[in-house]
Parts: sequence; C-alpha cells; structure tokens
Amino acid sequence: MQDIKIPELAESITDGTIAEWLVKEGEKVEKGDPLIELETDKVNVEVNSEFTGVITEILTPEGEDVTVGDVVGKLDENAEAGATSTSEQKQEKAPVKEEAPAPKEETEAAPEVVESEETGTNGVIATPAARKRARELNIDLSSIAPVDPLGRVRPEDVERAAQQQIAAAEKAQKQAEAAPKQEKTEFTKPVERVKMTRRRQTIARNLVNVQQEAAMLTTFNEIDMSAIMKLRAERKDKFLEKNGVKLGFMSFFTKAVVGALKEFPLLNAEIQDNELVIKKFYDIGIAVSTEEGLVVPVVRDADRLDFAGVEREIMNLGIKARENKLSLSDLQGGTFSITNGGIFGSMLSTPILNAPQVGILGMHNIVKRAVVMPDDTIEVRPMMYLALSYDHRIVDGKDAVQFLVRIKQMLEDPYDLLLEG
Repeated sequence: MQDIKIPELAESITDGTIAEWLVKEGEKVEKGDPLIELETDKVNVEVNSEFTGVITEILTPEGEDVTVGDVVGKLDENAEAGATSTSEQKQEKAPVKEEAPAPKEETEAAPEVVESEETGTNGVIATPAARKRARELNIDLSSIAPVDPLGRVRPEDVERAAQQQIAAAEKAQKQAEAAPKQEKTEFTKPVERVKMTRRRQTIARNLVNVQQEAAMLTTFNEIDMSAIMKLRAERKDKFLEKNGVKLGFMSFFTKAVVGALKEFPLLNAEIQDNELVIKKFYDIGIAVSTEEGLVVPVVRDADRLDFAGVEREIMNLGIKARENKLSLSDLQGGTFSITNGGIFGSMLSTPILNAPQVGILGMHNIVKRAVVMPDDTIEVRPMMYLALSYDHRIVDGKDAVQFLVRIKQMLEDPYDLLLEG
C-alpha cells in the first residue's frame, strides 16, 4: 500500500486546496497519471501518481486545504481495478464479536437497562451498556450510525456521536461569533455565500499589503492615438501575413515602456531591505483577466523581442491564462507591469502596484474627443488616458511625470518605435 502525498511544488508554495480529484476509489492509474488538481495561490497544478496501481482510499475530499507532505489518499500496487475501498474492506473483514455481559454493578444499579441486544423499545439494536451511556449523554440511539456490520449500537458509537454533537455545536458558536452583528429585521433578504478561491484570497491580501507598505501615487496623461491607428491600418495585413500574428496595441505600449525604462531606470527597480535593486533586464508583466481573477504573466526580455515577438508572447500567455495552463515560471520575476482596463470600457483609473515592482502603466479606452491643435484649430481625435502608478519611496514625482511624457512622445510618433523594435 502506497501513500498519495502532496509533493514539493515550488520554493514559494507550501500549501494549496484540492480543487478536484481526477480519479475515483477503485480506479486504476498508471505512474505519471494526474490524480489531483491542486489550487495554489498563483496557478492550478496537477499532482501526478508516483506509482501504478488502484486508488483504494481518498482521505482528503475536494475543497480541503493541504500542505506539502500531507497524505491525501492510498494506492495499492497489487490491487485490481474496481476493488473495494479500504474503508469497505475494513467493514467486510470486521469479525463479529460477542458482546461482553454488562458489569454486575451496572445491572444492580440500573436494572431497567438489562435488555437483550435485540430491538429495544425504540426499535434500535443496541447493547445494554450503549443504552445506558446514551441516556447519560442524552443521545438519541436512532440517530447513531453503528460501525458494527450487524447494525448493533455499541458504547463507542454513542461516544463518537456525542463528540460529533459537541464539535457541531462549537462550530456553530464560532460561526455565530464571527458573523457580523446585524439588527434584527422583519424580513430576511436572500443571499448567496461563495467561498473565495485561494487565488482570489491571495490577490486581496497582496493588494491590501501594497497599499499599506508602498507610498503609491498616480500621475496621468493623454495620448493621441491617431498615428498608431494609422500605422496599424497601413501595416496590419502585411504584418499578419509575414508573422502569423496580428499587430495590436500592446506591442506598441510594451516597446514604449521598455524605451522609457531605459531612460528612467528607477522605475525598473525594487526595494530589498535598505538597498535599491536596479534591474538591467526588462521582463514586462501583462495583466490578464480570467474567471479566477487577475493574473500577470511576464513577457521575458521584452527589449530583445521585435514587435512580432512581443505580440506572439502576449497571445500565447493570454491563451494559457484563459485555459488555466500558466506555470509558476510564467508569473514570476516581472520588473514592470501594464494593465489595460480599456478593453472593459474604463475611461480612467488608478492601477495598483504589482509588488515588489514600483511602477505600473494603466491603459484606458479610446474615445473620440475635440482636441485643440497647435495652430488653434479643433479636430476630433481618438484619445486615450494613461495612468502611471509608482512607489514614491523610490521614484520622485518629476521622474514619474517625465517617464509618462516620454511614453506619450514615443506612442504619438510610433514609426521610429516600430523601426527600432
């Protein structure tokens, strides 16, 4: 018999939640077959079987939290598929024992409990000792599920039922104490309670920590998107034919961010103890919304990729995110992030830092607005608001404003940017 254990997942992950058992008791598996889908703080991972055999027992059900090393099930290398579970085998093999007669003093002290082990007045088969103990603990014998294969209630069954009642009462009391106190109302409003996923809990915790630990400020600017939209219209067909991916907005913004980071390196840094770690590489996180919450996969070495390479990486990471196939390596080590609320219709927002990064660029929707041109004429232009949130502990307001202005300049004159990329 082999234990099914939660293996080492990654250096930063020590626990998780069993999202789904991919096998059932009695089912045969091969070595390497997936057994469990485990939900961690960052991604869902599969736990594979280390042995070939039959799943004889599932010890930890879906929805329960586990840590590395926990035994969550049993596997028998010698069993055949369809074999009964360990718990069933125990019940089948349990010998039928004659119940010892009740002690003499019990009989003398309480003669009314001297009954046979046959059905008593309440229709339950129970030993005399069990009936006495049930009266002492005020337990209804008919509510007890006996372990005995013949259906007899024994004293240990009564003790177990009593402990279950105590545990249930304690749990209800804790829930009542934890629930927010509300004034009694005449009508009860319908509500739905949904347990937060582990990833959603982590996102919530991290966002609160950032706001408590970082001196976060946001500066804004706007961009005339006319030149980018014109360039895309001119090049999109040839770009798609040549590279197999579409020319989108994200590659322009990613390349502009990289260019600006090279000029303002403190926005590509982080704080470690009393030191500033200024990074000389450019791993740009691109925020992606999924059903489980926001994730920020990383485009590695974005400065070394051309526009097609950036678009291809963003496309692949987006697909993996939506299919829940991102690995931990896809999410770790970003130096700066970009989030695009505009795809959901956002006009203006203040993005929250993705710690330990000290800068994040927020894109918004493109809206046609009347713009006063340099010659004082008024034209209708496609405009986008940009937001840069930054950690004021490292980045001064002057640098943050100039960083965003530099991005604006590059995006409003994207031909050089495209040639450089």
